[in-house]
Amino acid sequence: MKYTKLNFMLSVLGIVIYITDLIVDIWVSVRFFYEGQNVFGILTVSFMLFGTLVVQCFSYSWFKADLKKAGQESQCCFLLLHCLQGGVFTRYWFALKNGYNVAFKNSSKTDNFMEEQIDSHKEVIDRMTDLSMLRLFETYLEGCPQLVLQLYTFLELGQANFSQYAAILVSCCAISWSTVAYQVALRKSLPDKNLLNGFCPKFTYLFYKLFTLLSWKLSIVLLLFLDVKIALFLLLFLWFLGILWAFKKQTQFCASISMEFLYRVVVGFILIFTFFNIKGQNTKCPMFCYYIVRVLATVGILVVFWVSPVSIFNSDYFMSISITIALTLVLGIIFLIVYYGTFHPNRNEETKPDEIDGKITQRDCRMKYFLME
Repeated sequence: MKYTKLNFMLSVLGIVIYITDLIVDIWVSVRFFYEGQNVFGILTVSFMLFGTLVVQCFSYSWFKADLKKAGQESQCCFLLLHCLQGGVFTRYWFALKNGYNVAFKNSSKTDNFMEEQIDSHKEVIDRMTDLSMLRLFETYLEGCPQLVLQLYTFLELGQANFSQYAAILVSCCAISWSTVAYQVALRKSLPDKNLLNGFCPKFTYLFYKLFTLLSWKLSIVLLLFLDVKIALFLLLFLWFLGILWAFKKQTQFCASISMEFLYRVVVGFILIFTFFNIKGQNTKCPMFCYYIVRVLATVGILVVFWVSPVSIFNSDYFMSISITIALTLVLGIIFLIVYYGTFHPNRNEETKPDEIDGKITQRDCRMKYFLME
């Protein structure tokens, strides 16, 4: 298990996407306020704050846990950095700094230093895994609602400016990248898991997530046009069901009760948009039920729109959107079946439970020391 030069370049690409996504979101919110669309501007800022505040909470709790394990007290500068929303950037700085040293400067060491090299590679991989999970949280807490909002404003106004096109494109890239990057990083950080190797498995997993997410988000947008109250009630109801599912599975991700409660709330929110395996158990039946409900809900929304005289936007839009929803849903299910039937790393291990999408509770699987030079 090595942290290679390619891994380092992909990590750099990850922070580029992260910064670009942040800049575009700020750009879009400023433009909304400038054009007098205050409601959309407030919603954009609210989604940004919600996502980043949750991420900073998890990041700081991990800093404290790592420092405590290292026998050191939590330092005020770490708390200040997270209050200033700099936790993720701090993690990227140290992860990339150590990653560069491991990938480029230690690559020529001899076998006598192999054990030290393995330890340093593992430390960097663990740091990048923590970062990828934080990015995954932020993507679904902030990126998914943002994408729904941008699609809604685009269809409501009948046109979009360059900033909205950029926001939609960057959001899609961020969601796709963070989802696949975390799946790859998680498996690489856990020695008892098979790696997700090759382009075909990664791209199949990417398209499965991307198409199912796009179909559902467009369905939510249509429901918002039909009735905002109904749409919000449905989303809140699904969020509540997701939280109940997390409590029923009795997740044990965090050391403290309060952070565990927050984690279950986050899991419930993610389950609104995509399936998330929160326990190391076989998930064939829950996943089957999840996507059956997803298909029925999507078809129901389309049927309601077809039979209801809704003239909110051009009918040509509705025809193309309906086709897009149906096509992406079918393609997403096809890629799902192909991935789990052909490319899933555990497909030949029938008695072994699926991997946990959330990190397992063994603390040794995360790095032992944060920010220790």
